[in-house]
Amino acid sequence: MTESPEHTADPAAVPGDGPGGGYPAARLRLLQVPTSQAPSGPDRRAALAGLTDDWLAALLAGADPGAGGTALVAVGGYGRAELSPRSDLDLLLLHDGRAATADLATLADRLWYPVWDLGLDLDHSVRTPAEARRAARDDLKVQLGLLDARHIAGDPELTAAVRTAAYADWRECAPKRLPELRELCQERAARQGELQYLLEPDLKEAHGGLRDATALRAIAASWLADAPRGGLEAARTQLLNTRDALHLTTGRATDRLSLQEQDQVAGALGLLDADALLRRTYESARTIAYAADVTWREVGRVLRARSVKPVLRGLLPGRTAGRGERSPLADGVVELDGEAVLARTARPERDPVLLLRAAAAAAQAGLPLATHAIRRCAAAAPLPVPWPAEAREQLVTLLGAGAHTVPVWEALEAEGVIARLLPDWERVRCRPQRNPVHTWTVDRHLVETAVRAAALTRSVHRPDLLLVAALLHDIGKGWPGDHAVAGETIARDVAARLGFGPGDTAVIATLVRHHLLLIETATRRDLDDPETVGAVADAVGSPGPLELLHALTEADALATGPAAWSSWRAGLVAALVQRVADRLAGQPAPDPRDTDVPTAEQERLAIEAGRTGGPVLTLRSRPEGGPPGTADGPTEPTGDATGATGREPVGVELLIVVPDQPGVLPAAAGVLALHRLTVRAADLRTLDPIGQGPVLLLSWRVAAEYGSLPEAGRLRADLIRALDGSLDVPDRLAERERAYARRSRTVLAPPPRVTVAAGSSRTATVIEIRAQDAHGLLHRIGRALDAAGVCVRSAHISTLGANAVDAFYVTGPDGAPLPDPVAYKVAEAIETALQ
Repeated sequence: MTESPEHTADPAAVPGDGPGGGYPAARLRLLQVPTSQAPSGPDRRAALAGLTDDWLAALLAGADPGAGGTALVAVGGYGRAELSPRSDLDLLLLHDGRAATADLATLADRLWYPVWDLGLDLDHSVRTPAEARRAARDDLKVQLGLLDARHIAGDPELTAAVRTAAYADWRECAPKRLPELRELCQERAARQGELQYLLEPDLKEAHGGLRDATALRAIAASWLADAPRGGLEAARTQLLNTRDALHLTTGRATDRLSLQEQDQVAGALGLLDADALLRRTYESARTIAYAADVTWREVGRVLRARSVKPVLRGLLPGRTAGRGERSPLADGVVELDGEAVLARTARPERDPVLLLRAAAAAAQAGLPLATHAIRRCAAAAPLPVPWPAEAREQLVTLLGAGAHTVPVWEALEAEGVIARLLPDWERVRCRPQRNPVHTWTVDRHLVETAVRAAALTRSVHRPDLLLVAALLHDIGKGWPGDHAVAGETIARDVAARLGFGPGDTAVIATLVRHHLLLIETATRRDLDDPETVGAVADAVGSPGPLELLHALTEADALATGPAAWSSWRAGLVAALVQRVADRLAGQPAPDPRDTDVPTAEQERLAIEAGRTGGPVLTLRSRPEGGPPGTADGPTEPTGDATGATGREPVGVELLIVVPDQPGVLPAAAGVLALHRLTVRAADLRTLDPIGQGPVLLLSWRVAAEYGSLPEAGRLRADLIRALDGSLDVPDRLAERERAYARRSRTVLAPPPRVTVAAGSSRTATVIEIRAQDAHGLLHRIGRALDAAGVCVRSAHISTLGANAVDAFYVTGPDGAPLPDPVAYKVAEAIETALQ
């Protein structure tokens, strides 16, 4: 785009000429009409384009009264008469080549400068028809823009000649230019992501956005292929309407639907809230993305067919080499030209399971399922309820196909099949998740969990129950209240609908109800407490559901996003599962007192601390593979969530032994925060190994936020200063927080919440803290606990994205759990301290 001269005035504020203020005032009146009285989105865009046409036509007539040998042409979005409030103007000044260069420059200045004076962005060029044609051959974007060329003023024959040539050239060169267009679309998708899943999507550039809709128009103009028309125009209109509202709300030419603007945009469109806006946006994007995928697939088939001579086509290797050849995939399903289609003998009206069989066969073969096959089957009689056994088996086969499940499922969903098969699916379809840990919308997360579960089916005794539970585990998010509780009821209904028996239905319902139990318990509770293991054992009931729940926990976390799973969390969950399995098998639980026996190293450090009267510590890495929460803990993946890439220690063992005194926990936590160490787990105990006085043992697992670990000597020196008061930890942390705030955008986070987890332990009071993760958070918690006069027996630290969920097992000075009134007062004091 050619840059305009420097202008700061708003176009609506520029005075116009003549009665009523001319074009600026008319434009302002059109854009400021109250929502209740405003024309609909398409009508307003067309009205704004018409108003702009009249103004530009008058400019051309004033600059060139005869308008001889010239024509003003709108191209691109303006050429389609889709002018959003802050859209730029794409203009082409055509001439027949007879005018002098100086005269053309003067004419162009009289057209372009009034546009710039109004503060409007302008993309302009001055060309003869032949030059426009050559530019289109050299630049794909120019060629696409000319496909939407529309005459504004001047000599209409010049415009008609350019349009005719543009379409003829495009149809001639489309076999060569379409792969280039496809590559541009793929690069844009890789750069901007998929609109249907983004919390702050770019309405134009992301995959499924307005650029893709424009590409589909170009493909249709090539006559090589055409997009599925169902809902496509309505989806494009919805995105355009949303962009209009975004322009009017922000006063800027932006296509990025930012979080802070979504509520206002939703209000301008008459929607309930930002979630309703995102859901409608996702639905539109999904329609466009599906149409694009289907159309590009058809383009590929056509181009492949044209690129090989018929006499050679049958000699090419591979099942799909011969166009028109059919390879059987399943009963009534064959492969044809790289797609799964129905066999000629298939009779969907007599075979209600055919659709699921075709979908399962396509996914298992890694092929797309043809749109016409879906529509033909969907028009047939629905499945009986409960489903026959074959239908249930085909659904499980589809879910077990791994990554190939996703495109087949999306094709079924785009054609409205999923909602008919599973009516409860409608409530989670395109539902956004505003937790930054989540990568996907609710419905895609459910499918992605099934994909992850498919890789774990060899480790469980009932893969079918695992896959169905994975598909349903968050189905309750479409209902108010606790989604796990609501999901349990829905899962029972769905499982019965699918034809599962009462026993299997109960297992699926249990998995859905408790799908968060293992990860929350493992990361927030004391695994040495018999109450912890007993609560999980009571919930799962028997070894079978425990095995399935373990696999579901891993699949759910991997499908959530990279922040939700790690080798450290996997180790904690595995340790919990083993203890619960032992409990269910009737094996005696380990005596918690056995874990209180200090190791030789811990005893040595305790003796040294007692002898010197000051803190001593060790900081060192341990080899991978030891039991979680101990000095031999596991490692964290540095690549994908499965740990398939390079690995580094999830944390190192930090042992601190200090003569018992007030303020040790906040001092130690503060020093770690100053040295940018993240606490993964913590255990605190009092020892008196040789009767020389009690010492406090802090066994931590820590990891550097970035860079290398600090030297143990520096940590010890700072800890001594923090304990004697010469290092003002709160002031240093506050200074760092202020510096961080100056460099970072302010994030509006929900307030912290501190609760007492009643019944979680017989030997201690469990206080659970949920807050925005921040530098020094553990230090502030430690200060609040210290001020409350409680003893911290152990701490369990968990960070998910920007959220910290920490659990502290505390007792009174007498070593007993806190009375309820005292516990609630302590929780209230901590919450106040974190405000």
